Amino acid sequence: MLLGFKTQIQLKNTQSQLLAKHAGVARHAWNWGLGLTLAILDHNQNHPEDKIKFPSAIDLHKWLVALVNSKHPWYYEVSKTAPQYALMHLREAWKKCFQKKAGTPKFKKKGRHDSFTLEGKIKIISANKIKIPVIGVLKTYELLPCGITPKTLTISRKADQWFISFKLEVEPKYTPKAIDVVGVDLGILNLATLSTKEVFPGAKKTRQLLKKLAHLQWSHRQKQPLSQNWRSSRIKIARLHHKIANIRCDYLHKLTTYLAKNHGVIVIEDLNVSGSAIRSVETLLGGMAGFSRVTNKVEFAL
Repeated sequence: MLLGFKTQIQLKNTQSQLLAKHAGVARHAWNWGLGLTLAILDHNQNHPEDKIKFPSAIDLHKWLVALVNSKHPWYYEVSKTAPQYALMHLREAWKKCFQKKAGTPKFKKKGRHDSFTLEGKIKIISANKIKIPVIGVLKTYELLPCGITPKTLTISRKADQWFISFKLEVEPKYTPKAIDVVGVDLGILNLATLSTKEVFPGAKKTRQLLKKLAHLQWSHRQKQPLSQNWRSSRIKIARLHHKIANIRCDYLHKLTTYLAKNHGVIVIEDLNVSGSAIRSVETLLGGMAGFSRVTNKVEFAL
């Protein structure tokens, strides 16, 4: 069973700049590839008699090396796998779009969802240090899993914090079930109500934080755009957004872990209360081993 591991990393100023360069190259490769593929689709639609074959990720990378790298020497300051994986992710996004599983890929903007994927000689050299190609040794706040060698990893940014994530191969743990079947009613006042009359209210800590967020956003609107105070205010708002998201995600993880460990079959209603609550719970449940969904029934093999 594959399990994701994600932790925050401690950075020096030089390392932070290098990570930002990697994210910028990956974003540039994605936007360049997206613009090219959109032009190809537009050409094929307007000229059906002279269609151009839709490029694969390998084709896009060959064209990128031939057309772009020579014009932008800063491509050679980062790992070559950063733009490669950006184009691979773009091709997967188009695949999902053609299969009508997702919408059309969008251009990426600097500072939003900055991330990149690396591949190569990745080695965990100590309990909280990992060695990465080009970037060097990164130190983490948490202890890293020992005895593994990840082939690829993803580095992403939230607000002004950087995170590293990779996948682990672990053995699933089987736990005895207290109740075989349980129904889950997702609501608005309470996040979930079980058929056993257990009630899980929403995360109450976010209410005070949302008030603070509203005040910060109001204060941000009063500042001169692009000034130093305006930039500092943006970072504060991004940090608070990240904190609220972490609290909600932690609460959902605790709820789904409790449901998976103590129940064999979980039945969820098909009503769309707000859409987001049901999708969030189902997404977390879907990441667990033995998950399967048949109509409105969720079954676990654990």
